[in-house]
Amino acid sequence: MAFFNFKKSLAGPGYVILNTIRVLNIICLLAVIAASLVMLVKTFIVSKFFFFDAVSHVITASLGTFLIISELPFFRGYYGRNWPLLSLSSGFVTLGSLMIIVGVSILGNLNKEATSQQSLGLPFWRIVISSGIITITFGVVNIFASYIFRNRSLGVTARMTRAYGAVAPQKVDDVLRAQSKHAQPRRRSFHLNRSDELPSYNTSPKSQMATSSPTAPRSGGLNISGPMSVDQSQFNRLPENEEMKKPDLAHHPALYGGRL
Repeated sequence: MAFFNFKKSLAGPGYVILNTIRVLNIICLLAVIAASLVMLVKTFIVSKFFFFDAVSHVITASLGTFLIISELPFFRGYYGRNWPLLSLSSGFVTLGSLMIIVGVSILGNLNKEATSQQSLGLPFWRIVISSGIITITFGVVNIFASYIFRNRSLGVTARMTRAYGAVAPQKVDDVLRAQSKHAQPRRRSFHLNRSDELPSYNTSPKSQMATSSPTAPRSGGLNISGPMSVDQSQFNRLPENEEMKKPDLAHHPALYGGRL
């Protein structure tokens, strides 16, 4: 219970702390973009296989730009629909992990000849190494902040705390409703009526006979008369004949079925 009250009391200060971390995240990612551009230029000058190194630097700079946009209060619907791990319904674990990967990638480039201290020069080399270090550092900070400023029992994530502060528990339902609305796929429903039914290629023999019969009416249904009344007394007026005598049932084969 004390831990729950402690977590609840962090919602107000967490609003200020997390927004400060947001500003520092954007600064780190801008440094990543600057370092990638510096290494991109030096790669064209020194490296023989400049194309592949250049593509890796462009991807790093693009990823930094993508993460900067996710930190800004824009395109929340797009990130909620296509990148839910970077939306309000998730914390900062994905963001921190990507920042650590980017920082490690930048520091790993310092082992190459094209991006060494001699090739870059001391000022540019300091930009590259400092961007890698601070990006890794704040990646770890984001991961810890994601667990510290969330309230799992109420469904409040660290991003909700950063966006709404102390009133984040009251905004959980609105956020989840908006996320589910963005996540619903746009489907078209087709309602077939009698005129829109698909044609059938399996016709019954009766329908074939009806269509092939020359006497079948072209329009309307068939007129079928009712059953005819039969006079049973007319069979009693028939003359008796030896040839038409009723057979003796005593000699019927069914009576000797077990003896045959």
